[in-house]
Amino acid sequence: MASENPMASLQYEATCPICLGDFKDPVIIDCGHNFCRACIAQCWEGSSTAATCPQCRETVQQRNLRPNRQLANVLKIVKQLNLQVMKDAGGERVCVEHQEPLKLFCEEDQTPICLVCDRSRTHKAHTVVPIEEAAQEYKVTFNFSLSQWQKKQKQRQKIVSEFQQLRQFLEEQERLLLAQLEKLDKEIGKIQNENITKFSEQISRLSELISELEGKCQKPASEFLQVRLS
Repeated sequence: MASENPMASLQYEATCPICLGDFKDPVIIDCGHNFCRACIAQCWEGSSTAATCPQCRETVQQRNLRPNRQLANVLKIVKQLNLQVMKDAGGERVCVEHQEPLKLFCEEDQTPICLVCDRSRTHKAHTVVPIEEAAQEYKVTFNFSLSQWQKKQKQRQKIVSEFQQLRQFLEEQERLLLAQLEKLDKEIGKIQNENITKFSEQISRLSELISELEGKCQKPASEFLQVRLS
């Protein structure tokens, strides 16, 4: 196909002559023409081993369906080029499969789709709404979720703040109790030292008294009685 637009020519060459859509699993037959594997299989369904090419009407063998990997790679490049052209032109997002603008949203698959996708079997029984409407609904849901999250975040921050205040209070109480215990330990130590000193003095006096009595007991009886009577 001659065209002034190379991209249009490339897109034409990437189109299946039977379904007029992008090739899916492209195969090449004996005459050199390419088709989607499913399209040519459906076209030849019920016929004998020999069949005709839907494009040039040449007789070919059905079993000679060969995968055209080069064409499959070219298709990938075409899709990438189309996406790049749309991106460079600042255009809207397009369907990777059909190169059509993503104007609809499939609620079952939770994905944007184009008008061609909407008419396909994949999304035929699905709930499809305009993408602007879906975006608005999701904005409402997002804003509500964001509001709930912000409330939870504030509650979490409040709990953290109260916990920090409680921890600071407990740490202060701990310091006060430790100071009181230290003071009490010093007072107990002081009392113990005073008692030890007092008991030591009493023991010393008792020891002196015992020594004195022992000395008297060792004196002769007459002298002991004299000391006792004096």
